[in-house]
Amino acid sequence: MTPTSDPSDSDHSVLHSTFTLERRYPAPPSRVFAAWSDPAEKATWFAGAGVEHALDFRVGGRETVHCRRRPDAGPDLAVVSVYQHIDPDERIVYTSTLSADDELATVSLTTVEFSAEGDGTRLVLTEQGTFLDGREHPDWREQGTAEWLTALATVFDAPAHT
Repeated sequence: MTPTSDPSDSDHSVLHSTFTLERRYPAPPSRVFAAWSDPAEKATWFAGAGVEHALDFRVGGRETVHCRRRPDAGPDLAVVSVYQHIDPDERIVYTSTLSADDELATVSLTTVEFSAEGDGTRLVLTEQGTFLDGREHPDWREQGTAEWLTALATVFDAPAHT
């Protein structure tokens, strides 16, 4: 991770980062993939209480998440993802933006791979991010993503294994 700055404006910075997370789930790839592709099911593990979530799961489709906060609890957050590639039961590729109070914080490319492993699924998620002006940090994104991959395990009534 090497930050790069625009020398003409010291208030602007860019940080590029990539992380990969692996999980194993006690369900076949088709079932784990379905937990990502079904709007109602995905909302149970991906969007928390009080979060607006919409999913149009198709190539070119959008997923939106809006978290409106109390004024003293931090900025309103908005995530907009666009599905670039879907290979059923095998791979999902999407691009996302995260904005805090309408200020762009990150732009990312995420690939999620599903493969059979024994009686279950090995999921590998790789995210490449561009973090703008210190509005979000790569370790925050990795931690949040890890938390929702853990929450995904609740769909299968078993903990995820790393």
